[in-house]
Amino acid sequence: MTPHTALQAVLFDMDGTLVDTERLWWEAVEQVAGRPLTEADQPDVLGRPVEHTAAWLAAATGGQAADLSARLHHEFAERVRTGVVPRPGALGLLDALAAAGVPVALVTASPRAVADVVLDALGAERFAVSVTADDTARTKPAPDPYLAACRALGADPAGCVAVEDTATGVASAEAAGCAVLAVPSLAPIGAAPGRTVRESLATVTVEELRGMVAPELRVMSWNLWLGGSEVDDHRAKQLKAIIDSGADVVGLQETGGTAAQELAEALGWHHHRAGENLGVISRHPITARLGDPDVGFYGAAGVRIALAPGREVDVWTAHLHCTPYGPYESAFDGLPAAELIAHEEVRLAQMRDALGRIDESSAQGVPVVLVGDFNCPSHLDRPEVAWPVTKAAEDAGFADSYREAHPDPVAEPGHTWSPIHPVHEDGSGRPEPQDRIDYVLHRGLTVREARTLVTGSPRPWPDVADNDWPSDHAAVVTTFAVTRL
Repeated sequence: MTPHTALQAVLFDMDGTLVDTERLWWEAVEQVAGRPLTEADQPDVLGRPVEHTAAWLAAATGGQAADLSARLHHEFAERVRTGVVPRPGALGLLDALAAAGVPVALVTASPRAVADVVLDALGAERFAVSVTADDTARTKPAPDPYLAACRALGADPAGCVAVEDTATGVASAEAAGCAVLAVPSLAPIGAAPGRTVRESLATVTVEELRGMVAPELRVMSWNLWLGGSEVDDHRAKQLKAIIDSGADVVGLQETGGTAAQELAEALGWHHHRAGENLGVISRHPITARLGDPDVGFYGAAGVRIALAPGREVDVWTAHLHCTPYGPYESAFDGLPAAELIAHEEVRLAQMRDALGRIDESSAQGVPVVLVGDFNCPSHLDRPEVAWPVTKAAEDAGFADSYREAHPDPVAEPGHTWSPIHPVHEDGSGRPEPQDRIDYVLHRGLTVREARTLVTGSPRPWPDVADNDWPSDHAAVVTTFAVTRL
């Protein structure tokens, strides 16, 4: 039941985080400035590279920035050589990460000469990578140092925790896309989404750091096509497709009554069956079943799943009525936009009912995913027609994950209907309108990747019995980051 995203690395700031050098830096700046520093000086001193503070002093004193920079380097380095002290819990946490096999990087706005002195004091072998002010064109608060460390480690920033003690460092790490553990040294740092604040490293564990990384949730929407009964050995082919997709949860339509239970049992997953047509299967525990369990062939049903402590997601699956079908009325009958919109009445009512049920069961801070076969195009794909069903979902706060990942409908149409119908099945030889009618919508998540899925090269209808792909729809698979709200 482990979420997709594991803790890939921990990226430590140096000054004030691993070693008590913020005090030494403060003293060095006071020495060069020739006066005591105050709280008003903190933004230009704490977490800043030497060059910034030197330029600030130059503006205040009329001195030369280069000379001031050299003096700051000298004063700070002398204090580090004689007075570097690890912060409480720092060495213990570094040892625990090493024992757990989690790579560690040092990411500092100090120059290489100073960083190397600290690395020698802490044990350079503890760190797989070190990035200093000399190693990137821009340093903190720009994201460059943390991005450079992630590149050197081959790690995704979203899978890393940065440990920082200043607002400047926090800004750098968050701009790079890392989760942040803030352990303030001299100035307070407020909590924020994706940010955890602790008083000391002494109480931080590796497991807590793992929990700070946003887990991924991979959601699949799939119309099984009459349970898959048109294709030989369909259940085994469905299982293979789900496993190969890497999905964590699948919203199903046209289950043939038993597919959700049978697939879940074969996978060792949890499931919810709703009526004869809808189901949800999940590798994560289902903590609540939502909507009408006796829903008809068309409608919506949902579950609440628990990814990790404090991280739950509601996942709903919907199947809307298939007639009248707008793409046919547009391509074959030439109906104008106003009539196409008017003919969406039944589906629009079903969508509004689903959205109402979702709102009734929603809990504060719990994101929602709504997947399904809506049997209608999107207003995001065909701007000449304001298709009302997807617009109603958008008005209710739902974003279309596929269009977030692929905003150009011409370059990336994302068709899901139909991989087995290149021509219309009435024998006329007319091309079948290819369209995107299956969706993974969301409210409150971050899209990392979205794609359509068809395995093999399906033969066209009616010669489908031996197809590897056991459906007449493409599936949609979206990977989300699930952060605490």
